[in-house]
Amino acid sequence: EGMPGVWVEDEKICAMGVKSSRWVTMHGLALNVKTDLNYFNNIIPCGINDKTVTSIEKELNTSLSIEKVEKEIVKNLFEVFKFDTDKN
Repeated sequence: EGMPGVWVEDEKICAMGVKSSRWVTMHGLALNVKTDLNYFNNIIPCGINDKTVTSIEKELNTSLSIEKVEKEIVKNLFEVFKFDTDKN
């Protein structure tokens, strides 16, 4: 409650947001794939000081390429939004 994003247990793995201003909607996400998590030691990520941050690489305990993760995200977005891959 009140903590947007994607969480694995008590660790944030993805920040996401939507903003609407002057009839324009913006959206974005930041998914931690191979992130050096030490960078988060010096800040309070997303203003939440009693939680930590994780990454896909840490959770799976294996090395991943950003390109492979990107390909999977795009594939899943195409499925969720029912895009026709033959026309795009």
